[in-house]
Amino acid sequence: MPEDKDRSKVHRLSLKGSSKLVAEFFDYSINTILFQRGVYPAEDFTPVKKYGLNMLVSSDDQVKAYIKKIMSQLNRWMVGGKISKLVVVITSKETGEHVERWQFDVQLFHKSSKKSPPLKKATDKENSALESESSVPPPEKTEKEIQDEIQSLFRQITASVTFLPQLDGNCTFNVLVYADADSEVPVEWGDSDAKEIKDGEKVQLRSFSTSNHKIDTMVSYRMAD
Repeated sequence: MPEDKDRSKVHRLSLKGSSKLVAEFFDYSINTILFQRGVYPAEDFTPVKKYGLNMLVSSDDQVKAYIKKIMSQLNRWMVGGKISKLVVVITSKETGEHVERWQFDVQLFHKSSKKSPPLKKATDKENSALESESSVPPPEKTEKEIQDEIQSLFRQITASVTFLPQLDGNCTFNVLVYADADSEVPVEWGDSDAKEIKDGEKVQLRSFSTSNHKIDTMVSYRMAD
C-alpha cells in the first residue's frame, strides 16, 4: 500500500530536530538577504545546494565568524524554546539610517501559556498581536512538504528585489534575536532597540511550519526619496 508508506515519512520532528531545522533556515536566510540585497559583493559568496535550490553563502571571514557566533547561541535558545523573533537590519554606513528590516517571527506550538517578558523591551507591543493568535499546530507534514514550503519562501525572498528599492551607498547589517527574559545571555551580547524603519513600508511574505514551529516572515523598508 504505497499511500501508507508515504505517510510513514511524515515529519515527526522532535523539538530539538525542529529547532535545528529552524536555526539552519535562519543561517541561510541571513546569507541570502546579504547576497540578494548587495550588502557585500557577489564575489564574496560561494554557491551551495540546499533545499533543492542553488544558495549562496558568504565566504568573508568576518561575516562568517559573526554569523557563526549568532548561530551558536541561537541553537541553544531555540532548543530551550526561548526565541520569539529574529531580525536582520540593513543600515546605511553613510547616514546610520536603517533602510531595511527583515523580521522572522517564531511561534512555538505546545509552549506553556505562561509567558516570560521578552528580553528586548521594544518587543512588548510587537508581540501582543502574535500572542493572541491560536497556537494550534498544523497537521503533521512530510519532509518534502516542509522543504517545499521553505523553498517557496526562499524563492520569494529572492524575488523581493523586484519591489524593494535599490540600496544606495555602502551598507552594513545587524542581527537582533528576541529571547525570553529568563534566557542566559552571553556577556558579549548587548541589549538593542528594535531598529524599526521610520515611516517604512511593510510586506508580509510566506511562512513555513513544522510540527513544533511556525515561522512568519515580513520585510519593511524605507521608500526611496
